[in-house]
Amino acid sequence: MFKPRVMRPLLVLCVIGGSPMLWAAEGGVGRPITGQQVFSNAGIVPPEPGWVMSLTSIWYDGELKGSRAVPISGELSAGIEMKVSYTMANLTHVWDTGKGRWNYASAIGVPVQYTDITASVTGPRGRTLGTDDSGTQFADALVTPIAAGYHFDALNHISFSLPIYVPTGAYNDDRLANPGQNNYTFMPTVAFTHLDGKGGEFTVSSGLEFYTENDATDYRNGNIFSLDALWTHGFGNGWNAGLAAGYIQQITDDKGQTADALNGFRGRAVGAGPVVGWSGKFADAQANISARWVPEFDTKNRPEGNGFSVNLTLAFF
Repeated sequence: MFKPRVMRPLLVLCVIGGSPMLWAAEGGVGRPITGQQVFSNAGIVPPEPGWVMSLTSIWYDGELKGSRAVPISGELSAGIEMKVSYTMANLTHVWDTGKGRWNYASAIGVPVQYTDITASVTGPRGRTLGTDDSGTQFADALVTPIAAGYHFDALNHISFSLPIYVPTGAYNDDRLANPGQNNYTFMPTVAFTHLDGKGGEFTVSSGLEFYTENDATDYRNGNIFSLDALWTHGFGNGWNAGLAAGYIQQITDDKGQTADALNGFRGRAVGAGPVVGWSGKFADAQANISARWVPEFDTKNRPEGNGFSVNLTLAFF
């Protein structure tokens, strides 16, 4: 029987989707941030049954400059500035399926988000929402019913998962700062991890995002494709450093009255930046701590800014 030697066993579904913003869609708050969808060992579902706990905090500061119109809360805004702090606690259960080539897990994540938006709102619904709004509230819960991982050998692994955002977060179409999206989002994802056997890795993660309609504003976000990559080099004693990069591309038009006025409002973003991490034993758990900074340098119909994140994962097997 195949018995994979899994290094630093962390899960894709511990942190996948744990980012709050989808620009080039309705509003200032949504799902992916450039370069923040991939994490260490994202392609590995560990062979050992047990529990994994993770805490991820992301800070994003971005701006869509000029008079470019942006759809928000069923209206249009001439430009937008936003600061967001998003923290998700995630709990994962690895099922006892033996140490063969396939292993399975499930997860649930509960996020809290602080949002600060500055916008100049006008639009077809004729409302005045003000120019500034901020608040700290629960965002949409993230449920991953199933993630399946396959081990090619001790160093090469792939995982398949279906994270789903559930509209449990706070949402009010009379506000600008909404941590909830008022829609379901289905995100089939595949991730591949190659371990170099010396404390470093190369991981690539790709996903599609499908949105249901926001029935409060009759707006439906277009489908999103994301591709993120992580490369690290090990320096001994559990330390590693490298590069994280991301590409986000909207592949279908938004739908709705405000979207039609903007010709579908498709967007994209590209960014890359440094990452540093440490892994090792902490009490009875396998621990991983990482931090990254990903500045964006090519955007369309999305604010351009900087994303910072810190992740702590503890695995109990």
